[in-house]
Amino acid sequence: MSIIFNEESKEFHLFNNNISYIIKILRNNQLGQLYFGKKIHQRDSYDYLLENAYRPMSAYVYEREYGFSLEHIKQEYPSYGTTDFKYPAYEILQKNGSRITNFEYVSHKIYSGKPKLKGLPATYIEDSSEADTLEITLFDSVINAELVLIYTIFNNESVIARSCRFINKGKENLELTNAMSMCLDLPDCNYEWIQLSGAWAREREVKHRKLEQGIQAVSSARGNSSHNHNPFIALKRPNADEFQGEALGFSLVYSGNFLAQVEVDTYDVSRVLMGINPFGFTWHLGEGEEFQTPEAVMVYSDKGMNGVSQTYHKLYRTRLARGEWRDKVRPILINNWEATYFDFTEDILVDIAKTAKEDGIELFVLDDGWFGTRCSDTSGLGDWYANINRLPNGISGLSKKIEGLGMKFGLWFELEMVNKDSDLYRNHPEWVIKTPNRSVSHGRNQYVLDFSNPEVVDYIYQMVDKILTESNISYIKWDMNRSITECYSAFLPAHRQGEVFHRYILGVYDLYERLINKHPYILFESCASGGGRFDAGMMYYAPQCWTSDDSDAVERIKIQYGTSYAYPISSMGAHVSITPNHQLFRNTPLETRGNVAYFGAFGYELDLTKLSEEEHEIIKKQVEFVKEYRELIQKGTFFRLQSPFENNISAWMIVSEDKKEAIVAYFKVLNDVNCPLRRMKLHGLDENLVYSIKGTNNAHYGSELMNLGLITTDSSSGQVVEEGERCADYWSKIYVLKAEI
Repeated sequence: MSIIFNEESKEFHLFNNNISYIIKILRNNQLGQLYFGKKIHQRDSYDYLLENAYRPMSAYVYEREYGFSLEHIKQEYPSYGTTDFKYPAYEILQKNGSRITNFEYVSHKIYSGKPKLKGLPATYIEDSSEADTLEITLFDSVINAELVLIYTIFNNESVIARSCRFINKGKENLELTNAMSMCLDLPDCNYEWIQLSGAWAREREVKHRKLEQGIQAVSSARGNSSHNHNPFIALKRPNADEFQGEALGFSLVYSGNFLAQVEVDTYDVSRVLMGINPFGFTWHLGEGEEFQTPEAVMVYSDKGMNGVSQTYHKLYRTRLARGEWRDKVRPILINNWEATYFDFTEDILVDIAKTAKEDGIELFVLDDGWFGTRCSDTSGLGDWYANINRLPNGISGLSKKIEGLGMKFGLWFELEMVNKDSDLYRNHPEWVIKTPNRSVSHGRNQYVLDFSNPEVVDYIYQMVDKILTESNISYIKWDMNRSITECYSAFLPAHRQGEVFHRYILGVYDLYERLINKHPYILFESCASGGGRFDAGMMYYAPQCWTSDDSDAVERIKIQYGTSYAYPISSMGAHVSITPNHQLFRNTPLETRGNVAYFGAFGYELDLTKLSEEEHEIIKKQVEFVKEYRELIQKGTFFRLQSPFENNISAWMIVSEDKKEAIVAYFKVLNDVNCPLRRMKLHGLDENLVYSIKGTNNAHYGSELMNLGLITTDSSSGQVVEEGERCADYWSKIYVLKAEI
């Protein structure tokens, strides 16, 4: 058992071979935070870590005592107003108007395994020996409410998963106005904050800044986790980099409004909070009702940011993603969107699929425009039946034609949205999220269906299930193209309107769960105008996500690099698109477009029937490369080597679990002339193995490649001659390393 409770010192120690996490029951029967970091030895007491001092102008819990102020004690799940003045982990509004609470320790239980969270995505285990769980129950006798704090430590990973549950045991109603998934009080502020921020088509750019006194935060109030900020942050020591030094990661397994915040007080204590955004949130707790927060996953690394990322990659790829497609290599696909947009017929689609099959591609995906009266983005959403004017044989007939070519068939949906020009809207205008007597905004000519209403979710499920049952569909791209405005549900009473955002996401999760249970063979890919809902919550249902609507190879280097801070390579939908690129109008070599897209769920987003013979030969070679190495790419250990946010040249690599194979990707955005000779240190290899480099006569010990470096000098060093390899702008190269056995 990796959790110990010391009865005498009243301390909990969660530990494995890598980390320790220590909690103490304080003298006021609340919980204090003593330590989170690298593993330390078990001892009888860690009381020496509970530091306090008399500070004038502070408030104190006990009369005529000046040694116990919650303002200066590091706490586990603090409230506001009883001598602690920092932002709290939770808040409950009571019938008399008070928000003051006092949850005291009652009991705890320690057990092998990990509990499921009802209606919510969460990490899981397949055997009870993989993890141990601590549940601490606290009670407030004035309001008759119970609070259960849940901690799971994974025995072989530097991971602690946290959540909590509020239960109203009394007869008076309670209003939960804030319920964070986790709080962590750190004893100092000597950290650099890392966030992943951006906008549509430039998602998850890596942003750094030093922690300072005051509040640093990222959040979303859009109804989705958003393109703008991701529900992930990291704190690293100033001397830490990608490969060494201490770093902490915090990731929320949730797809709706979130808050990730660090408050540094004037004594340099840093309070980390993560959970549902309290802005606009309330949850009504009637007698016997409970509320479960989403899960937050905390990671510790003493091997820099790559250590943090590799822990998330393995955990999320194998213990968050689920089902048939968790471990299977992903099919190489062709999507028709950038090839045809709305302008297609069944014959055009079949021609593209035939050409794709000749190039070795395995899956054809029909994107937007196949349903209802859909000929543009102004109509049809919500009417999930085939447009027989375009597809005379329906989806069933088209899917069978595609399968007859020896390919699998996939289909695009946008199930959470509706156009006013649709049968669904004409029959049920009350099913749209909108505020009474107020104007309603649109986005992309569409409106958000009220998924907080189970009747709406049932209706959509029945329509989609009919198509999936009647057709041969092995892949679904689930899109979501706008955020929620005028948030109000006609289904819910006034006192529950603060629940709409959360209930909406619960409705999305419920629809996913029902479709997955009925059709477990289908590979789901989530999408939200690209990367607008790329989060750990979605990975529980869809093991991959369309990383960004920006398919330009140069921009994708940044987007995929930033995404890798928290999410595995297998989760990133990455396609080769046409040039000039449809977002930036940039011309990049077909080879570079492939070299970037290899590192994700690989596919194509162009009209293959319009390519030259030379281009088809390149595509065939790319397809062969992916088929040979996709197991390694999907399941290997990923290292960021050089950042595209800081350098003209960037690089990353993937190493097989047995360290006998590796692939290095090297990207140079702008060419240079008469440049220096270059080499780049690799990581993760076996120092005693000799690695040959494919396509060359070179072979080197792992120790050489990691300590001296891989020679990456190209033809731009010195005078360019006619013979041999040449560089230009947007140049890239793939190095394949294999151990000589």
